[in-house]
Amino acid sequence: MVAVAIPKPRILVPEKVSVDGLALLSADYEVDSRPQGVSPDELLTLIPHVDALIVRSETKVTPEVLAAGSRLRVVARAGVGVDNINVEAATARGIIVVNSPAGNIVAAAEHTVALLLATARNVGRADRTTKEGRWERSKLVGVEVGRKTLGIVGLGKVGMKVARMCIGLGMKVIAFDPYANPDLARQTGVERLVPQLQDMLPETDFMTIHTPLLATTMDLIGEAEFKLMKPTARVLNVARGGVYNEAALLDALNKSIIAGAGLDVFTKEPPDADTPAWELLRHEKVVSTPHLGASTVEAQENVAVDVCTQVAAVLRGELPTSAVNAPLILPEEYRALKPYAKLIERMGGLYTQHFVSPSGNASVGAGHFELIYHGELAGVSNSRPLLAALVRGLVSPFSDTAGRHVNIVNATAVAREKGIIIRETHAHSGGGSGKESSVYASSVTLRSVPTEGQQQDGEKAESTSTGRQVIEGYVSANNAYISRLGRFSANFLPEGTLLILHNFDEPGKIGGVGSVLGRHGINIRFMQVASLDLERSKAGQDEITDLEAKQADQTATNGSDAKTKGHEALMILGVDGDITKQVTEDLRTAEGILNNWEGKSRLSV
Repeated sequence: MVAVAIPKPRILVPEKVSVDGLALLSADYEVDSRPQGVSPDELLTLIPHVDALIVRSETKVTPEVLAAGSRLRVVARAGVGVDNINVEAATARGIIVVNSPAGNIVAAAEHTVALLLATARNVGRADRTTKEGRWERSKLVGVEVGRKTLGIVGLGKVGMKVARMCIGLGMKVIAFDPYANPDLARQTGVERLVPQLQDMLPETDFMTIHTPLLATTMDLIGEAEFKLMKPTARVLNVARGGVYNEAALLDALNKSIIAGAGLDVFTKEPPDADTPAWELLRHEKVVSTPHLGASTVEAQENVAVDVCTQVAAVLRGELPTSAVNAPLILPEEYRALKPYAKLIERMGGLYTQHFVSPSGNASVGAGHFELIYHGELAGVSNSRPLLAALVRGLVSPFSDTAGRHVNIVNATAVAREKGIIIRETHAHSGGGSGKESSVYASSVTLRSVPTEGQQQDGEKAESTSTGRQVIEGYVSANNAYISRLGRFSANFLPEGTLLILHNFDEPGKIGGVGSVLGRHGINIRFMQVASLDLERSKAGQDEITDLEAKQADQTATNGSDAKTKGHEALMILGVDGDITKQVTEDLRTAEGILNNWEGKSRLSV
């Protein structure tokens, strides 16, 4: 018998990728490396004959490319984001998508420390003036960083690495991150986690932010926040342009409200002329760099080695370490669960953005949750994609990568790292506890479960067992709907930018809110009034424990008119436009508005 040689799996690399990574593949696989790049038409011609595709940022992996890849098993992105890969189309075809979320952690952290030291010692200005022939020692006196306080917003992988490095420099580190693990932070040497962002600002000598750019973090630091800081404070940004309000930062530097800044990222790169970012780039108190946070030889090598190792694992039939879709579930199973994964991820994001205020109006640290599947959904045998979707949604507003790194392979580890405990309950007795239970075959409930002995503002511990923060939802025609938010019955799609107002349900409120938004040029896509769930309240199922309820009761007690809980409502608006702090302030001061919240739902799972 003549042995038939089995052809090696073929890997296409249509961009320049570090040779150290490709060397891991050359022995066992046929690697077609084309560092000069390929055109879209060439890619469509090549893709039917390859088993794996490794790209960086230039190659667009479209649904057409994925459809043509009849042998394709894995697409790898040698970097963090996967914006150039259609993950949904890949998942529908059972193609695994992997990336390297940790490859540039050291590079980003080191660049943060580099900017910290450069701003402390006026390195950028000193270099420029010296090369211009000026010797200005007396004008360039700096400050030492030892024994100074560093404030970190966002204690994810990069934030934690920065903390370790700066503790090594002799700095005291404090942090704000509602989902940071207190035990891990303490072991790292972080002195304390503060409950509110504003608590940290007056203490910091240096401040760095390591969060994604979302509606909740856009303009996180603006005029009011800068005024709380020391006039000797310096701020750093190696995360995302936009977390600092650039106009407010420019004004704070010009008026010496703060002493300096180190900036690697801007809202637009490169900045347009005659914009605040353009002026910051050239400001004498700013050390600026052109988005170099991940630009090191080692970082590029790290991500290449990481993704090539994962590609080899997938081609061997093993599990990757950083899959961004669902590799442990069959495509047909995924298609059935996909609408519910989208629903649960958005419920998680809605919980974090609604109940955990970005300004810090919530307890810091771990969260305990119960995820309840009702009806037919309770019978699923593999709920790991649903659990991963919840973790991804919960951590996305406060994670370095907006939760994109969370998948069914690592969701349990991410939850453990963040101190998140989730109990899954399969309730076979029917749909959710709301009115949809008799209409929809499946629904989902997400509850925040108080920990043992936890009390809320003097309430008896036993009352907290029923006073949970709750979100309920269901799926109809593959669309995700929220049917309950806290104490209120609702029926809305958590899509796009949402503005949620807690108000007294009285005539004139809709017109007043419309007038405020109209003055600011904000368009209303849809509006819904969510009423108080009186049936639950009468049954004693809803103790008032959340912040909004307390504010409502306080307002009702102190107001000139006697109001009851039955007059409360949520006004839920889908809007197009920039919800600035001025908009929220105008709404907050409107008569009868008790609280407002604004956030942006993620549009993909």
